[in-house]
Amino acid sequence: MRPMQILALMTLTLLASTAMTQVSASSIANPNLAEQADLAAMPELDSAMAAAIVASRPLASTNELDAVLNDALTAEDKSALHVRLFVPINLNTASRQEIMLVPGISRRMAHEFEEYRPYTAMEQFRREIGKYVDTTEVARFEQYVFVPLGLNSASSDDFATIPGISRKMVHEFEEYRPYADIEQFRREIGKYVDDNEVARLERYITVD
Repeated sequence: MRPMQILALMTLTLLASTAMTQVSASSIANPNLAEQADLAAMPELDSAMAAAIVASRPLASTNELDAVLNDALTAEDKSALHVRLFVPINLNTASRQEIMLVPGISRRMAHEFEEYRPYTAMEQFRREIGKYVDTTEVARFEQYVFVPLGLNSASSDDFATIPGISRKMVHEFEEYRPYADIEQFRREIGKYVDDNEVARLERYITVD
């Protein structure tokens, strides 16, 4: 088999294995997970700003990140920072203001993000947004968004895509099924991590 054929086969295999993944891999740093030293090394930030971000965790949105930075950065600096540091947005609940913080998004595209709610999987997002932009741009947008995972139906591999989750925590997510409500999730997962981590993880799930 020729090298190009091998590469094509590998690509198709990867796409097939990730087609239903709801929280996509991203090269964008998450302010709830990034090391303080890595934050301080970003061109727009300094050590004091990095410390303030860490002290404010968990941040529920990039709006909250911007509020922590307050007047320390100009609007232009914040926009530049969002390219590399961003709190992923829930495609089903994010406000228009949150969506407009996605780097390079237009108002028309923000409308399209909202138009196809509710999203049940990232594949749906790829298909619908792919009507308007090419696959490279869809993949870029995808780094900034997620579709919440059903606690009672998501697979282990789905849960494993949640940023910063461990295999042990994936097991605990599954251990307490079926979940009757979000309070049960908070109570059970709160046996293993503190309230801040429960709140961070809670953003990525829904009780189905």
